[in-house]
Amino acid sequence: MMQTIAAIDVGSNAIRMIVGRFNETRQVEVIENIRLPVRLGTDAFGSSRLREVTIQQTVNAFRHFQRVASDLEVTKIRAIGTSAMREATNGDILIDRVLRATGIGIETISGEEEARLIHLAVANTINLKGKHAVLIDIGGGSVEVTIAEDKKVISTESYNMGTVRLLQKLNGESKSFFSLASPKHPLSLLIREYTEAARQRIDREIGNAKVDVCAGTGGNVEEMGRLRQKLFKRDSDKLITMGELQDLIEELSSMSVKDRVRKLKLRSDRADVILPATVALQLIAREAGVKQVAIPHVGLKDGLLLDMATDMKLAQGTPRREQVWESAIRLGQKYQFDANHARLTARLASHLFDQSAELHNLGQDERLLLEVGALLHDIGHFINTIDHDQHGYYIIKANPMIGLNEHQQEIVANLVRYHRSSFPSPEDSNFRALPQNDRATVTKLCALIRLADGMDVSHAQHVSDAMLAQKKKGWVLTLRGRGDLMLEKWALNKRRALFQEIFGVGLEIG
Repeated sequence: MMQTIAAIDVGSNAIRMIVGRFNETRQVEVIENIRLPVRLGTDAFGSSRLREVTIQQTVNAFRHFQRVASDLEVTKIRAIGTSAMREATNGDILIDRVLRATGIGIETISGEEEARLIHLAVANTINLKGKHAVLIDIGGGSVEVTIAEDKKVISTESYNMGTVRLLQKLNGESKSFFSLASPKHPLSLLIREYTEAARQRIDREIGNAKVDVCAGTGGNVEEMGRLRQKLFKRDSDKLITMGELQDLIEELSSMSVKDRVRKLKLRSDRADVILPATVALQLIAREAGVKQVAIPHVGLKDGLLLDMATDMKLAQGTPRREQVWESAIRLGQKYQFDANHARLTARLASHLFDQSAELHNLGQDERLLLEVGALLHDIGHFINTIDHDQHGYYIIKANPMIGLNEHQQEIVANLVRYHRSSFPSPEDSNFRALPQNDRATVTKLCALIRLADGMDVSHAQHVSDAMLAQKKKGWVLTLRGRGDLMLEKWALNKRRALFQEIFGVGLEIG
């Protein structure tokens, strides 16, 4: 029997569910696509609290999704919340209510994770191999601008200029958008500030290289493609040119929201946000220096479905490990890390992890976190060598890595925090805030990262490999490399205490 899975996107303007079934060729076949117009962003970006009526609408939406999932024999459901859920101060109440009513948990993801999933969906639809691409996702609460190179995300940033948020800034007075096309309109000026920041980042990331592909995602962008077909008599809704975007802005600006509903057959919850969305897309695409925007008609929910399928080994896509590693390397380069030392420490740490599996009983997810923590352990030197472990913790916290959720990012930050002098301690608020299982994971991984770092204490790469094995009287760590390795052995003798304490075994340095 083919497995059937469902992905739910709890967005700021609507809640969407996509259901997919996987065939023998490992392809995802979409069998259901549902959109329910629950606008969490109105509350979240207005009062910062979700009203009871909005919470109830969301619960009802999930009850409907649950019934559909049951009818289609869905075996796995994953639901994620974005900008509105991140900002609603009582979002935890909504999550609890939905969980109690339907058994479906909602995971609030970062803007960086949101961008990764959207990129996954776009790369599955448009060939990005060997190309520089700029992906623009127009959401209700935020706009994510992602820069990709050869199918890998190299940079992403979230800007608070989502369409519902812009409406809130005008106190819901949609008619104020009549003049949004004017460069002097206050919100037009605000959008231009964001797009200028986006342009600077594009220049910084790809320099003089040409942007080969610019793709737009989100319900509003898809509507732009359909309006292009309808108003300008084009054959396809899979792209829109810069000239057509300008014409569409002028057309929409000449209509009231009611006229857009009546003449263009737009839904009311689309008619009020389509104009600011079009202005935002046009300005960012212009800064990217492209002639047209591709519209692949995929989005966050599609990327989530593919990600779920990849985790289940039922579909192919860019491996998550590769994406996390690429993001970590870029972060290290940004803060001028010692790449040779960092890579060697990560490689040695992964070897120690594999050789001590019977001691730590951790899995491949934790192995990846160890490698990333080892790669970035010295990143705090960029600020100051003194207390660089603490500086590194704050750098990791402030720079989400693509492919890691907030929970995993917190573990990596703590690995960096405790890679050297002080042991992980509940006296520290950052460590105390971790769930108990995560505290145990951090302590185990820190024991390994300290040894790996000690093997290259001189940053001269004298150690090429190490063998960690159990002997009759305990465990022995044997080094391989150039010279007598006396300095490295001295450092390891100082750093073995946490390993011995956490695993309850002796460790001899050979």
